[in-house]
Amino acid sequence: MSGTKPEFLRFTGHRSFTQRLVLSTLTGRPIHISKIRSSSPTNPGLAPHEVSFLRLLETVTNGSVIDVSYSGTTITYQPGLITGTVPGVGASLASDAIEHVLPAACTRAVTYFLLPLALLAPFSKAHMNVRFSGPGVITSATHTNAAGGNGGGGGGGGDLSIDTFRTAVLPLYGLFGIPPARIELRVLSRSCPGPGGKGGGGVVELRFASQVRLPKTLHLHRRPGRIRRIRGVAYCTGVSASHNNRMITAARGVLNQLVSDVHVAAQYDPAPLVGEKGSAQKKKTGIGFGLSLVAESSADGVIYAADEVAPPQGGVVPEDIGTRCAYQLLEVIAQGGCVTGAAAPTVLTLMAMGSEDVGRLRLGREVMAREEIIGLARDLKQFGGSSWGIRDAGDDDEVEDLILSVKGSGVGNVGRKVA
Repeated sequence: MSGTKPEFLRFTGHRSFTQRLVLSTLTGRPIHISKIRSSSPTNPGLAPHEVSFLRLLETVTNGSVIDVSYSGTTITYQPGLITGTVPGVGASLASDAIEHVLPAACTRAVTYFLLPLALLAPFSKAHMNVRFSGPGVITSATHTNAAGGNGGGGGGGGDLSIDTFRTAVLPLYGLFGIPPARIELRVLSRSCPGPGGKGGGGVVELRFASQVRLPKTLHLHRRPGRIRRIRGVAYCTGVSASHNNRMITAARGVLNQLVSDVHVAAQYDPAPLVGEKGSAQKKKTGIGFGLSLVAESSADGVIYAADEVAPPQGGVVPEDIGTRCAYQLLEVIAQGGCVTGAAAPTVLTLMAMGSEDVGRLRLGREVMAREEIIGLARDLKQFGGSSWGIRDAGDDDEVEDLILSVKGSGVGNVGRKVA
C-alpha cells in the first residue's frame, strides 16, 4: 500500500456541521473544517452540542479518526465503517443500546442528533440502537439558536420536536424501501428547554433495525393532493395539564374551519429532576409546553408539519402557542411541494445516496430557496454527487412548484457489501 495521505475536502465555518460529517461518513471522504467561530470573542470553537455529536459519531463507527485543534476552531475527520450498535463497544450487553449522555450546556433539541443518526442508520452494518439521556436532552422544539449550526427546521430555524420527527420524518423512509415498521422511537421522559434554553433532562431511545443495501429510487413529483386529516400532540412538562386543552382548543378554532378531521392528543409529564454537578440535590428543569401538528395529504407520502413551543423565559399563554402553530401549519401547506423544508434535507440526501438512477421530487419554490437546501446541493456536489436538474412543474398556473431531478451515486451500504 502506498503511504500517501488522504486528500481532505476543505470547508470553513460551523454551518451545516452535522450535514458535512454525515456526507463524509457515507461517502468515505475525509474532511477538514476550519474557522469554527474563530471570530467569536467569548465562545470560539466547537459548541457543546457539536462536541457531543462528534463523540456519538465516533461511537457508532469503527476506525474513525477525529482531530480537534487546541482552540477547537479546526477539526479533521477521517470516516470509518458505520457499525451501529455492537455489544461491548459503546453498548451495554444488558440493554443492547448505546448510552449517549448529553451535557447540561446543550442548547439543541435531541432531534439535532436524531436527524443525522437516522441518515446513517440504514447504511449501518448492524442495528442502530441509541439511548439519549443526561441533563441536556430536550425533546420539545427549540427556537432560533444563537450558537448556530444546521438547524433541523422548526418554527424559526430551530430544531424539530421529537413528535414531529416521529410522525413527519421517519415515515418518509418507507418511500426508499426502508420499512418504518422496524424503526422504533421511544420517548421515556419529556423535557422542554431549561433556563436560558440550556439542558432538559429527558430520555429518548431510537431503535433503527431497517438496514438496506441501497435505498430505492424515489419518484414523488405528482400533485400533493388535498389535506384529508390533521393530527398532533400537545405536550407540557411541569405545568398544569390544562395547558394542553387550551392549546388544542385554540388550534382547533383555526383548523376546524378548513378540515373536519382534526385530532390532537394531549401528553402530560412531570418535570424531570436533574442533579447539579458536585451536589447530591436535584432540581426540576425542562418546564414548559408546546404543540406539534401534522397534516396528511390524499397523496401517498405527502406530510406537512409545524412546531411551536413556549420560550424558556415564559411570558406566552397556551392559546397563543396553539394559534401560532395552526397558522404555521397553514403556511407550510401553502408553500406547496410534496416535502416540507424540515424533511427535504433527509429526502434529498437519501436520493443522492441511492441507486444510480434519476429520482424526481416536487418542492415548493420557497423550500428550494432555503439556505439549507442550497448548501446541501453544493456539499453533495463537492462530495462527488451529480448536479440537480430543476424545472417548473408546469401542471397548473396557480401552483409554482419545482421538479428536482437527483441522480443517485450508488454508494450504498459498504458494511452490508463486506458482510
